[in-house]
Amino acid sequence: MRYWLMKSEPSDVSIDDLARLPNQTVAWYGVRNYQARNFMRDDMQTGDGVLFYHSSCKEPGIAGLARVSSAAYADHTQFDPQHKYFDPKASLETPRWFHVDVQLVRKTRLLPLTELRHHPELQHLRILQRGNRLSITPVEAGEYAFIVNLL
Repeated sequence: MRYWLMKSEPSDVSIDDLARLPNQTVAWYGVRNYQARNFMRDDMQTGDGVLFYHSSCKEPGIAGLARVSSAAYADHTQFDPQHKYFDPKASLETPRWFHVDVQLVRKTRLLPLTELRHHPELQHLRILQRGNRLSITPVEAGEYAFIVNLL
């Protein structure tokens, strides 16, 4: 089992939106960074733990726990010319972008980025590293367990 931090802008999909969706599950669509795509396509497995992170908002932070609930599959938004995530180089035969489904485990208190920075146990957490802007990053098992205890 692996662990991940996955960022979502609350204006797009928040933890509360996820809780209201059928089966409390969302396709993690719109990732257009190759490294983040490769994490989903090559490394994520059903059952992996997810720290659901609110980004690009007034108070960014971890807002809940989720799990990967599907294997990677082609992100359909890449094929829709009317969608903001359309990719003219992608085709049904050779998709470029993939995503997984993510299912809510539980909403938690918001654990803000500022609080994460105060714990030396999390000094290597990728979201805390200067210059890291990836929307999906791996989390070490010890870091994940530490964070869950803070929630």
